[in-house]
Amino acid sequence: MTQPNRGEEASTFELLRRVKSGGLSAHTQAQLDLAQDSATDKQAAIMLVEDSAQLREVITQVLHTLGYLNITEAVDGQMALDLLAQREFDLIVLDIEMPRVNGFEVLAALKQDPARRHMPVIVASGLDRLDAVVRCIELGAEDFMPKPVNAVLLGARLAASLERKRLRDLERLRLLALQQEKQLLLAEQAKSESLLLNILPKAIAERLKSGEHTIAERHTDVTVLFADLVDFSTLANNTDAQELVALLNDLFSRFDHLADRHGLEKIKTIGDCYLLVGGLPEPSSRHATEVAAIALEMLAALADLNRERGLKLHMRIGLNSGPVVAGVIGNRKFTYDLWGVAVNLAQRVQASGLPDRVNVSANTYELLKQDFRLTERGTVECKGIGLVRTYLLEGKT
Repeated sequence: MTQPNRGEEASTFELLRRVKSGGLSAHTQAQLDLAQDSATDKQAAIMLVEDSAQLREVITQVLHTLGYLNITEAVDGQMALDLLAQREFDLIVLDIEMPRVNGFEVLAALKQDPARRHMPVIVASGLDRLDAVVRCIELGAEDFMPKPVNAVLLGARLAASLERKRLRDLERLRLLALQQEKQLLLAEQAKSESLLLNILPKAIAERLKSGEHTIAERHTDVTVLFADLVDFSTLANNTDAQELVALLNDLFSRFDHLADRHGLEKIKTIGDCYLLVGGLPEPSSRHATEVAAIALEMLAALADLNRERGLKLHMRIGLNSGPVVAGVIGNRKFTYDLWGVAVNLAQRVQASGLPDRVNVSANTYELLKQDFRLTERGTVECKGIGLVRTYLLEGKT
């Protein structure tokens, strides 16, 4: 039994297996280019299945004379199937009448194997009855030759079978490469859409993808929430940069989770300030109650973080309801933002509010008083606006 080293060459069958398991590497691409040269058929891995030692020797010598040196011999059908389970072959020269497992059974096993059902098999047999030939072809044999094997005829049929297999494998390789490129493209598209949705509301992102360039809308009934950490500058000056960023990321990630759960839209963070809104981009008649509920949960989330990290952070939250303008600005780094008096007043209510409390404007109070308990705080001076009546949100009724 001989099995010369094939060096860096690889059968197209092996290339197919590599693409399926690990993608089209640079080396595999080089092998694909090499496989397009018909001269590489001479390196094809051929299995000779013959129970007669004398005939195996004769056929092997014929194959060597024809230039095919990578020959593996099997003494019967069972050994052939065992070898197929261990390594790949490009073509099989198969006898029919053999002990244990005959040639018909080998052909039947190949036909049932999706990975090897198209492997070319040339039957070389003393059985020259028409029914035997027909049965071999029906079971998937590519060609049939009577014994004793004619060297010229065997060479012609080997070359033709390997050429057809090479072309089939190249077509399958190209198809696999196209499928892989499509999967990579779909993965990149999904990644881009995920990044876009991290920046913009889904409805707005869809409009941008559909080709809209200017998105700006007026929303008459929304509730804006500003949350800001108290005296965060002092903490920032006395905390390691990485630790500070990790702390903010932890807190704001908890807020993000709450916003997702309540179906509210986070607009942005500005330093240690967190801005979200209820009632856009999709209108909601419950925008005030939804934002009030999340405001109470945000205070609870900060209390949890303080307990877990051994900190004493404090936060002011301000709510205001009214009309705003919302839209997308920028053509490289998109930003979905809010503008209007209602936004400014929410920020002022927060800035003049009490720490660790949800401070509410009179506008929002009117929308919450049926479902929540609120305490009047009185009028407070809001920078740039003047005296504003405010309330403290205590909880649900």
